[in-house]
Amino acid sequence: MEVIGLTGGIAAGKSAVAARFAALGAQVIDADLLARKAVAVGSPGLAAVHKRFGDAVLAPDDTLDRTALGALVFSDPASRTDLNAIVHPEVRRLYRERLARIEEADPDSIVVYDVPLLVETRSGDEFAAVVVVHAPARVRIDRLVALRGMNRESAQDRVNAQASDNERLAIADVVIDTTGTMEHTLEQVDALWERLVADRAQHTGGSDPLS
Repeated sequence: MEVIGLTGGIAAGKSAVAARFAALGAQVIDADLLARKAVAVGSPGLAAVHKRFGDAVLAPDDTLDRTALGALVFSDPASRTDLNAIVHPEVRRLYRERLARIEEADPDSIVVYDVPLLVETRSGDEFAAVVVVHAPARVRIDRLVALRGMNRESAQDRVNAQASDNERLAIADVVIDTTGTMEHTLEQVDALWERLVADRAQHTGGSDPLS
């Protein structure tokens, strides 16, 4: 089983790339979905978040109010660090459980782990390869304003809260450039998938699948 790390900054187009991998046959694990499960109602994670940030981060139905929490943490590095210390260990546990189930079902799977904060929270060394979905910060800020209705200051804060473009590119084995058309983005994903499948067919074992 090969595990590919997939990452990219907010509004880079990573969700579209992950969806394409899934359509092609990859087993995609979404770190954001695991993070939601980590703070679901009744979970120890949500209890810890509530204790740290107070009633303001709970919705009327006792679920996590992500908008309220985001407003607190994206402009305050210390609060963001505290939140990560609560959520990330639980996400790692859930990831290991999911990976074990996939391996048991199909040891030859190609797994794509979609991790927005790979640079900030994990080591690229744990993956067979790291794929970075890339669009420059200025482009992503423009997308957040145009497509998600954010004001420019909020968009800038969201981008600044993550690793820089250079930090992500420094760990990349493959870069998917999303500054062009969606068709061009998907063509890059398709070409990479063909390489990964060819490598699996050759049974290269521990060698670099993208060499």
